[in-house]
Amino acid sequence: MKKQLHVISDGKLTLKAFADIAGKINPFIDRFHLREKKLTAKEIAAGVEMLLNKGIPSEKIVVNDRADVAWSYNTCVQLAYHSLPIALVKQQFPGIRAGCSVHSYSDALEAVREGADFLLYGHIFETQSKEGLPGKGLHELTAIKEIVDIPVIVIGGIKPRNVESAISAGADGAAVMSGILQSNDPVHAAWCYSQKIKQGGTLHEKDL
Repeated sequence: MKKQLHVISDGKLTLKAFADIAGKINPFIDRFHLREKKLTAKEIAAGVEMLLNKGIPSEKIVVNDRADVAWSYNTCVQLAYHSLPIALVKQQFPGIRAGCSVHSYSDALEAVREGADFLLYGHIFETQSKEGLPGKGLHELTAIKEIVDIPVIVIGGIKPRNVESAISAGADGAAVMSGILQSNDPVHAAWCYSQKIKQGGTLHEKDL
């Protein structure tokens, strides 16, 4: 299975700024997630159009929570605990590809039973966005991968220096926010992650 690199909008950049970066790093990225909890459906739709205008294909775009927007633009949808149930989304939007955010072994099993096409699992390592909460580590990830046959993408504190251990533990890819979006050189950062994830190459310290 091809290893994947996902980039998730962080709510700090404007949609235009996110789309501008996306257009530049597109060759290295498998999925772009619009995770904008404070925006309306209309605003998120505008963000999808910005990505499309930057040359991002609809199949590489993932809309967080809003299945209606995802359906309208033929993108994936990412569902969380507060979202509509996966089975209902699949029923009402036939053919839609749906990812599910999970945080435990039991969450993962339930999402698979409901029909999720891929999982976003975390947070794996300590991260500023979950300050004070220890990372889940890799043991449960290995257990999840032993029983599920859909892609499991890890998230949370993912760096070029630690992503290789997650891949070795069974992850099918990684999702990154600040590590790329807040980098002084997002293109180079995306390249570093892609090399570690997709090729398993050893990078020099200066590249980290």
